[in-house]
Amino acid sequence: ITAGSQSKTYDGNTLTNDDYSYTEDVLAKGDVLTATVEGGITDVGSAANKVTGYKVMRGDKDVTAWYTFGESVDGKLEVTRRPVTIQTEGGTKEYDGTALTNAQVKVSVGSFVEGELKSLKATGSQTEVGSSKNTYSLELEEGAKLTNYAVTEELGELEVTKSTAEIIITA
Repeated sequence: ITAGSQSKTYDGNTLTNDDYSYTEDVLAKGDVLTATVEGGITDVGSAANKVTGYKVMRGDKDVTAWYTFGESVDGKLEVTRRPVTIQTEGGTKEYDGTALTNAQVKVSVGSFVEGELKSLKATGSQTEVGSSKNTYSLELEEGAKLTNYAVTEELGELEVTKSTAEIIITA
């Protein structure tokens, strides 16, 4: 008897699979095999799906003892990382002594499982002439795990250019 295998992308729900298969054409006509399969996984990773019991019935009569069973084969349950792309916006301004920021941040591809994202904020800042990435901070709700996500970043560029205001020095 072979336990079923299955994989899925992380969605916050436990993956189970009680399917099984067995060697065909070995049961006498009218005999019915049923098996119990147990296993489960919620977070990213893999786990065994095991046959924990079986019986063969002929109507109301248990005829399991009339058959020889080989060792059961485990199935595999696998949860893969959920893809998410976080995108921040950029901006440009002339130097004026104050910080250039842009609060625009969003999940542009994919999504977090409902109820797992606590906050997402743009945190980048550029005051002096030059440029930097518009970074962000991400906070998940208690119990949620960032390892369940494959996060890709598309960070905007914050650029401060030289002031074009003309400075006139008069002696």
